[in-house]
Amino acid sequence: MGIMERTDIFISGAGIAGMILASLLSGRGYGVTICDPAPPPDTGDAENSDLRSTAYLAPSIAVLDQAGLWERLSRDATSLAALRVMDSSGWPPRQTATRTFLPGDLGLEAFGQNVVNWRAHRHLADALDSDPNVDLRLGVGFRDLLARDTGARITLSDGTQLEARLVVGADGRASPVRDAANIGVATSRYGQKALVFACTHALPHDSISTEIYNAGGAFVTVPLADHDGRPASSIVWMSDGPRANALMAMDAADFDAELSQRALHILGAMHRATPLRLWPIVTQTARRLTARRVALVAEAAHVLPPIGAQGLNTSIADIAALADAIAGGDPGRPEALARYDRTRRRDIAARAAAIDLYNRLCTSGFAPLQALRRTGLKAVHDIAPLRRRVMAAGMGGR
Repeated sequence: MGIMERTDIFISGAGIAGMILASLLSGRGYGVTICDPAPPPDTGDAENSDLRSTAYLAPSIAVLDQAGLWERLSRDATSLAALRVMDSSGWPPRQTATRTFLPGDLGLEAFGQNVVNWRAHRHLADALDSDPNVDLRLGVGFRDLLARDTGARITLSDGTQLEARLVVGADGRASPVRDAANIGVATSRYGQKALVFACTHALPHDSISTEIYNAGGAFVTVPLADHDGRPASSIVWMSDGPRANALMAMDAADFDAELSQRALHILGAMHRATPLRLWPIVTQTARRLTARRVALVAEAAHVLPPIGAQGLNTSIADIAALADAIAGGDPGRPEALARYDRTRRRDIAARAAAIDLYNRLCTSGFAPLQALRRTGLKAVHDIAPLRRRVMAAGMGGR
């Protein structure tokens, strides 16, 4: 048997969330070992490249700044100056309602900053490579866990064994750490898939993110920096499964025509600029956030439909709460983990329930439900106290 290695905190999963957590904990004096079987891609064309983008809302930017990471990510960030929500029906789609939400209602200059995920991942990996408190192991995965009252023994896929005081599962919706800790999940499926890609378009986006609803789900445009001298946006196009598969099979000209039409031509003629990625849409929540010497964050704890920029921003809220909960002693002590669970479980459950209900309402082609959706949009925007309350909740408040 080889020498047992020791670390304060072991993180399984070096995605965006895991890397942010590692940097934040390193800054608080912990030794961190983080592993992932898949190295981050260097380009958007790489096979495992994540072409989604994240709108980092103001509270998340504050956490990234505290971790010393925002300066790096900001190099590729595009401001989110407004959120436009549009309702539509039929095909070709016909606009039925539009409302625009402005950050000034919350005393902000912008809701946040948008960064393409694969670029953020690359910047974070570079930051951890130069961090003396972080041992970043790419190409190596988590295999097994034995948790005791005094610590946890971890076995990696290369046979390495480590002792840690806390194990964090940041390893995705099929989390092996969650499975090893015998934590179950509750899952809702919608028969939806999301096409994710970037495109160029004829008209400027003016730093406005747009969500357009129709039967099948949301169509979301998020502003990016110009691409090859043309305005560009990141697209998340939710549809039922057969429709998504049909779109995947289209030739470039037909796809671009459908794309421009689905966007109600608000950005003029649109042209796909990157490969397509297909993601299943589910709501999934872990039945517990902790076990002995174990905590779950990000998609190991919750998976949400891509509506209202809630996914990774909710994950960053987990990260901040965990770092605060474990401060001041043994990071895996029961009272610290109980504090983390107590802090996050109710908020995650409330967001998951709200987004699940909203997604079901927004996917419906049933005329009375579409009318309810339009009425709700108008009420949320036009009643000022309600508008500010909903916007504050979307930014991470209660």
